[in-house]
Amino acid sequence: MPDFEQRLKGGHPNSLGNTVELVDEVLADHGLFDELFHCYFSEDEVVRLRVSNAMKRICKAKKDLLLPYLDRFLDDIANIDQASTQWTLAQLFLLLENDMAKAQMAKAKTLLKHNLAHHNDWIVLNQTMDTLAKWAKKDEELQKWLIPHLERLTNDNRKSVSKKALKVLASVSR
Repeated sequence: MPDFEQRLKGGHPNSLGNTVELVDEVLADHGLFDELFHCYFSEDEVVRLRVSNAMKRICKAKKDLLLPYLDRFLDDIANIDQASTQWTLAQLFLLLENDMAKAQMAKAKTLLKHNLAHHNDWIVLNQTMDTLAKWAKKDEELQKWLIPHLERLTNDNRKSVSKKALKVLASVSR
């Protein structure tokens, strides 16, 4: 079995490294998914960043591979204190929303609400706003919770965050 963790190490921290190659291997042999998933628990934050990227790619190509791991994403992966993990969860949960049980969806909303209220990373905030806004269109309670947080973020000193908050606020307030 290939040593995915070792193969995800090294290179520039913002590069994909061997991520795409590993995704292709997992898509060709689904039995390798578990090894890739366990790279989330690497001590190396670059490995965890690349695993997050791999999970998005796999979810878009073959989301059924992630479904047995939904609870692990909601419990174990959600506890990883790394921005790339948190913004990826916002994206994955949106892609997997129709496959989540009611309790899983409630847990995902709680996690993302916490991230929007307490996280400071601009990508986490932007990705989380996107997901919560889409969900809020079908969830009046979430919409009521979200609007004051979006209003707060319209005053963020980072243009990408404040502009995203304005745009999302306009879409949610309709």
